[in-house]
Amino acid sequence: MYFCSRIMNHIIAFLKNWTLPSAIVTGTVLYLVFAYVPALDGAARFFDPIFDAIFPLFMAMILFVTFCRIDFHRMRPTAWHGWITLLQLALVALVAGIILSFDMTGNDRVLMESILTCIIAPGAAAAAVVTAKLGGDLETMTTYTFVSNFVTALMVPLVFPMIDQGVDISFWSAFFAILYKVCLVLLVPMAAAYVVKHYVHRLHAWILSVPDLSFYMWGISLTIVTGSTIKYILHAGTTLGFVLVIAAISLVLCLVQFALGRYVGHFFGTTIESGQGLGQKNTAFAVWIAYTYLNPLCSVGPGCYILWQNAINSIEIWHHQHHSRIEDIRT
Repeated sequence: MYFCSRIMNHIIAFLKNWTLPSAIVTGTVLYLVFAYVPALDGAARFFDPIFDAIFPLFMAMILFVTFCRIDFHRMRPTAWHGWITLLQLALVALVAGIILSFDMTGNDRVLMESILTCIIAPGAAAAAVVTAKLGGDLETMTTYTFVSNFVTALMVPLVFPMIDQGVDISFWSAFFAILYKVCLVLLVPMAAAYVVKHYVHRLHAWILSVPDLSFYMWGISLTIVTGSTIKYILHAGTTLGFVLVIAAISLVLCLVQFALGRYVGHFFGTTIESGQGLGQKNTAFAVWIAYTYLNPLCSVGPGCYILWQNAINSIEIWHHQHHSRIEDIRT
């Protein structure tokens, strides 16, 4: 009994320290098992629409728990928000300019539009969760998430028809479609958190009493989204070689965006927040805009990006925890 207890304690400790890699591996394995074991075909067809439906709800619950920890009076735009936004606009203009200047077609266009979706996508709502785990400022990161989503809602209907004449969207229809998604995922959980924080004190106290609750909930959601990502990649309808090229380019882009964000942040003492703001993207949103407005094959780019950004998040969290333990030993 004692031996089993020690094993369970080791497993729990491992999952706490390596939540994100464990979620990625679990999501990948579960998808491959359900996809390639014939006896599970019925179960796969049954659960697939359920996971698609519950994922936005689950994200809303994660953000609700996160927002319960926010001091709403400290939510205001700061200088680094403006510089990171300008940098994102410059990168979007650069990639769009390359597509237009070289009149790209075929796989070259798909590759560049994959890059564009990974850049134009807003900062991930879950970036606030990781920022808090890294010791960053939760309020300014949450504020940037709203700023970033609004900027993306402006950019998509302006840029996409410009680079692809086949994109038939009006500015206002796309703008309000994106804002609708933002309201469901961000504003509703924030309003609920505000009500709970100010009027349902016992529930609020319980939420605060559970350390890292939103982080572990996000780990569960990452298992779901990883399975969906693997599905997009395996059913991309192109060659393995081209998928590997997109995956490699998305890795480079992910590293570049995190590095540029941290570089800008060091001028304001916000390397954590700025790095997560520019580097950690709402890839589920990027997949949606690729499917809705561009070639569906472009969704492979953000699909790969989600794996890379969470690998980087895992390394950042490990590095932060490692240095925190060293500091605790020294003191």
